[in-house]
Amino acid sequence: MNATQEKLKEQVQQALVAAFGADLAGVDPILVPASNPKFGDYQANVALSLSKKLGKQPRAIAGAIALKLDVSEICEPPEIAGPGFINLKLKTAYLEAQLKAIQADPRLGVPAAKTPKREIVDFSSPNIAKEMHVGHLRSTIIGDSIARILEFQGHDVLRLNHVGDWGTQFGMLITYLREVFPEALTTANALDIGDLVSFYRKAKLRFDTDEAFQETARQEVVRLQAGAEDTLHAWKLLCEQSRREFQVIYELLDIKLTERGESFYNPLLSGVVEDLDKSGLLVENQGAKCVFLEGFTNREGEPLPLIVQKSDGGYNYATTDLASLRYRIQQDQAKRIIYVTDAGQGNHFAQFIQVARKAGWIRDDVELVHVPFGLVLGEDGKKFKTRSGDTVRLRDLLDEAVSRAHADLKTRLQKEERQETEEFINEVARVVGISAVKYADLSQNRTSNYIFSYDKMLDLKGNTAPYMLYVYARIHGISRKGDINFKELGNNAVLLQHETELALAKYLLQLDEVISSVEQDLLPNRLCEYLFELSQKFNQFYDRCPILQAEEPQRTSRLVLCDLTARTLKLGLSLLGIQVLERM
Repeated sequence: MNATQEKLKEQVQQALVAAFGADLAGVDPILVPASNPKFGDYQANVALSLSKKLGKQPRAIAGAIALKLDVSEICEPPEIAGPGFINLKLKTAYLEAQLKAIQADPRLGVPAAKTPKREIVDFSSPNIAKEMHVGHLRSTIIGDSIARILEFQGHDVLRLNHVGDWGTQFGMLITYLREVFPEALTTANALDIGDLVSFYRKAKLRFDTDEAFQETARQEVVRLQAGAEDTLHAWKLLCEQSRREFQVIYELLDIKLTERGESFYNPLLSGVVEDLDKSGLLVENQGAKCVFLEGFTNREGEPLPLIVQKSDGGYNYATTDLASLRYRIQQDQAKRIIYVTDAGQGNHFAQFIQVARKAGWIRDDVELVHVPFGLVLGEDGKKFKTRSGDTVRLRDLLDEAVSRAHADLKTRLQKEERQETEEFINEVARVVGISAVKYADLSQNRTSNYIFSYDKMLDLKGNTAPYMLYVYARIHGISRKGDINFKELGNNAVLLQHETELALAKYLLQLDEVISSVEQDLLPNRLCEYLFELSQKFNQFYDRCPILQAEEPQRTSRLVLCDLTARTLKLGLSLLGIQVLERM
C-alpha cells in the first residue's frame, strides 16, 4: 500500500471511530483505488459491510463517516455515491507537492523495507554435463527479477544456483568416457559442451540397456563419494566444462549467482537420516528408509513414503533438499527461502517441507515459498521444441532473438534513411533482443503457460520491452533536441493543468505500491503491467501537451514530468533485469 493510501486509510479509520464509537477501532475501511477514475482516485467501501452490524442503511453510515472525515490536506471534500461508497479525489496541489518531493529522491519515493531480512532465492539450477535449454529460461529470469526487487528493498539476498553436480549421472558418464574418450577425464577442455552432451546421451542409453555397464557405473559413483583421486579429478573437469558454458549465458542475461550444487550437501546427508531417525520419523520399508507423509497416497490409497535413503544405501533428491533446507536455516540464517521452479515440482516441495516441519527444523520465523511457473510453448501451443523435435538450447534462443532484433533495426534504419555505426547497431540489437525475451516471460503471470513468439516480443507496439525502451529513448530525444540536461533541472515546482498531466502524475506516484506488492506476492508481471501503463500514459501526455514549445513555467514542469517518467522506467526495468537505451 502506498503512502497516500496508507494515510487515507488511517483517516477513514479515525472517522469511523469518531462517528460510531471505539468498538469499531481496527475495522478495515476497505479503501481501494476507485473502480472508475471519473468518480475519484480512491473509494472506501466499509459502509456496506457495516450495515447489518449497525442496523443502518449503508448510505447513512457513509454520510456519518464523511462528516467526521478530515482529508482536506490530501483530497477534495469526500462524496457519497451509489449504495454507500465514499469517493475521494486527490487534490492537484497535493499531487504537485508529492512529485516535487520524489524529484530529489534516487529511490523515487519508494521506501526501503522497515525490517530487512536474510532471504535466499534458489533459481536457475541447471544440470552439469547438460546444456541449458528453454526449460531453464523461466527459473533464471523470474528468479533474477525477484532477487533484484528484494535487494532494492534492502533485504540481504543470497542468490543460490543449486546445480545438479552429483549422483548417478556422473558414474555413468565417467564410466563411458573411460572407454571412448579417456583424455576428457584427465585434461581440461579436451571436448566442448556439445560433445559432452552427446556422450552423456550415449552413456544414458548404455546404462539403461547394459547391466554390466550399469554395475560399473554404480561402482564409479561409490568411488566418487569415497573421494577416489582419479574419479574426483574427472568429476571436477566435467563440472568446470559445464560451468564455463553456463557462465556465457549468465553474462548474456546479466545474471549473478552463487553456485552451491548438490555436491556441497553430500557430507551432510547421513546426518539428515540420523536426525530423522532420532526424531522417530524414520520407517524402514522394503529396505529403504522413509518418512510417511500426510495427505499423499499411492494408487492403492495407501500413505505415500518419502524415501531419504535407498535400499542400496544411496541418497536421492529429497535427501539433498532436506540437507540444503536445514543448512539454509541453521547456517545461512535465512528468514525467507524462495524456490523458483516449474509447477510440476509442487508436490516434491510440499513433501520434503512437510518432513522438515515434522522434524522441527523450520522455525516459526522462517517462511518457505515455492514460486511455481508454467511451460514455454511454441506457436502451435505445444511444448517449445526445435523443428526436429529437440529441446531448444537457451544459447540458440537468445542468439536468435538478438539476430532478429539486428535485422529489424537494419530495416528501420533503411526506411528512416539513418546512418549508424556497426557498433551502435550491434549494441542496440543485443539490448533489444535480450530485453524482449526477458520481458515476454516476466509480463506473463508466472503460474500460466505462455506462447513464445519472436514477432510479438520484438514488436515496437504493445506490451513489449521494445515499446518501453522506445518510450525511454523518446524522452531522451526530447532532452537532446532541447539541449537539456535533466540532472540540472533542479527541484522545480510541477504544475498539473492538463488531464493527461494529472493522469501521468497519479501513476508515477504508484510505483512504491507496485514494488511492495511484488515483494510480497513475487509476481513480476505486476511491475510489467505498471510500466506498460505508465508508458501509455506518457505517450498520451506527449501527444497532447507541447513540451519544448510550452511557455515557462509550464515548460520546465513538463520536462520534470518527462524526467520522472524516464527515471521510473529505468528503475522499473532494471528490477526486471532490463537495460535501457537513450537512442534506438
